[in-house]
Amino acid sequence: MNKERVYTLLREAQDRFCSGQELSRRLGISRAAVWKAIEALRKDGYVVEARTGLGYRLLSAPDAMVEREIRRYLRVDCPDLRCLEEIDSTNSYLKREALRGAPHGTVAVAERQTAGRGRMTRSFQSPAGKGVYLSVLLRPKLPPEALLGVTGMAAVAVCRAIERASGAQADIKWTNDPVLNGRKVCGILTELSLEAETGLAESLVIGAGVNVNQTAEDFGPELSQMATSLAQEGYPASRPALAAAMVEEFCRLSDALGGDVTDWVEEYRRRCVTLGKPVRLLWTEGQTRGEALNIDSQFGLVVRLEDGTVTTVRTGEVSVRGLYGYTD
Repeated sequence: MNKERVYTLLREAQDRFCSGQELSRRLGISRAAVWKAIEALRKDGYVVEARTGLGYRLLSAPDAMVEREIRRYLRVDCPDLRCLEEIDSTNSYLKREALRGAPHGTVAVAERQTAGRGRMTRSFQSPAGKGVYLSVLLRPKLPPEALLGVTGMAAVAVCRAIERASGAQADIKWTNDPVLNGRKVCGILTELSLEAETGLAESLVIGAGVNVNQTAEDFGPELSQMATSLAQEGYPASRPALAAAMVEEFCRLSDALGGDVTDWVEEYRRRCVTLGKPVRLLWTEGQTRGEALNIDSQFGLVVRLEDGTVTTVRTGEVSVRGLYGYTD
C-alpha cells in the first residue's frame, strides 16, 4: 500500500525533507500517488510538512493504536499483531480466535472496547483515545497447576511496561491490580481453557487495560475515588510505546511459564501494597478480618486472621485499608 511505503521512507528520513521526486523514484509510483499517500497519512492524524523546493517531512505521529506506530517501538518478534478500531473485548475476541486456530503469541489491541471485561464479571470502561486495551493469546501446553501464578505474573509484567513507557513505578494490590497512589490504574483478566483429553492448557488469554489519558471527569464521581490514569498522576505516556512494552513483557512472561518464577515472585512482593496491612476477606461470611503477612511461591496471599490462625488465600476479593474506599 502506497501510504505505508511513503510513511516508511518519511520515518527513515527523520528530520530530513524528502522530495516528491525522490519518493516517486524510490517507490516506483507517480508524483500524484505520492501526494495521495501524504493526504491519507494526514487524515490518519500524521502531521506532514510540505515545502516548495524541499518536499515532505514527517513532524509528528498520532497517539493511536495502529500497527505501524506500535511496531515502531517493538523489540521482539510479533508476527500476528491485530490492531482493531473497535471490538467488544480483546479477551473475548482472542478466545474466539483461539477456537479458530489462532497461533501462540497472537496479540489484539483495540482503540475502543464496547464491552470490556474485568474479574468477577465486572465491566471495564474502554473509551477511545484514553487507554491501552491489549490481550495476548498463549498456548503453553502446561497443566493448570503450573499456571497458578500467571495472574500475579501478569501484574508484574504490566507494572514493568508502565515503568518503561512512563517512568511511573506502579504498585500491586493483591491479586493483580496495578495501582498508583492507592488508586487503580489498570485492570487485568486472565482466562484459561483446557484440553478435555489431556487436561493441559489449550489456550491462555491475558488481557490488560491501562488508563493512560483519562481525567477524573472521564471516570465519574464514583469511579474517580477508586481509579486513576497515568496522565492524572503526572506521567504522560505514548500509548503505542506502552502497548509495545506490554507485548514485550508478556513475551517474557510466556518464556517464564513452567520454569523458575522466583524473580517474578520477589518483584511482586516488593510491589505489593497489601502486605503488612489490615485486610478484609470479602467473600467470606461476615467479611473476615486479618493482616496480610506474605506472598507465597504461587502468588497466594498469606493472612493471619483475627483468631490467630494463618491461612493462604488464592481467590476471591480482598479489601485493603485505605484503598478503594476501605477506610473503616
